[in-house]
Amino acid sequence: MSRFRLRSPGGRFGLTVAGLLVLTALLAPVLSPHAPEAIDLASELAPPGPGHPLGAGENGIDLLTHILHGARVSLIVAVFAVALSSLVGTVLGGLAGYVGGLVDEVLMRLTDVLLAFPGTLLAIFITAVLGPSLANVVFALSFTGWTGYARLTRGQVLTLRERDYVQAARALGASDTRILFHHLLPNAAGPLVVQATSALPGAILAEASLSFLGLGAPPGTPSWGALVDQGTQYLLVAPHVALFPGLALALTVLGFHLLGDAVRDTLDPKHLER
Repeated sequence: MSRFRLRSPGGRFGLTVAGLLVLTALLAPVLSPHAPEAIDLASELAPPGPGHPLGAGENGIDLLTHILHGARVSLIVAVFAVALSSLVGTVLGGLAGYVGGLVDEVLMRLTDVLLAFPGTLLAIFITAVLGPSLANVVFALSFTGWTGYARLTRGQVLTLRERDYVQAARALGASDTRILFHHLLPNAAGPLVVQATSALPGAILAEASLSFLGLGAPPGTPSWGALVDQGTQYLLVAPHVALFPGLALALTVLGFHLLGDAVRDTLDPKHLER
């Protein structure tokens, strides 16, 4: 039965990773052995040991502390970017599918124009112009990410708007706004939830990529991408500086991908019939 798809090994692993990331983000100040801004020049690039469980980085920063606080940065950016892009895309796609005509043509051509540009390059351009900050990263990822939700929502609305319950609501005098937001969009929520869940690992990876290039988190802000960038300078003498944040990033992205696959299988109508 599809309702138990999240209990598959991949689904359990993804759910565990997502839960651990949320707990880590919430409890980072409690779990961290040091303050994020603390430096220990005597322990610069020190390997894992009693004072620094995962070792120290440049200027003696504690890697475990920055990885724990970096989880908070990654989660905040990913959640806000996915929420904003899904909200904008759902509303615009719903309007395009329901109203049709010139509105549909203009919105879909705008979507096509944005899809013609590689999303990562466009996000790099936006953050390079606006400057490195988490708010700018969220804006850049949302600006490049809403198009997928718009196209998906438009397709769902085009399919649903001729259903009997929509015709009945229209016959009873329901306004177009009520039909769209109370009948059509709620019934299109399943595919959108799958899309949003699958977009979370991409947003986490995009934030890390921008921070790796110096265009994401501001200097001094704990970030997995910034730690990996810092570690590339010391791969031969202190490989742990890049290894541990890289493993945290890879594990998180893998977990969310598996969780997204499990959610997709759970909500897939083909599986619901089994």
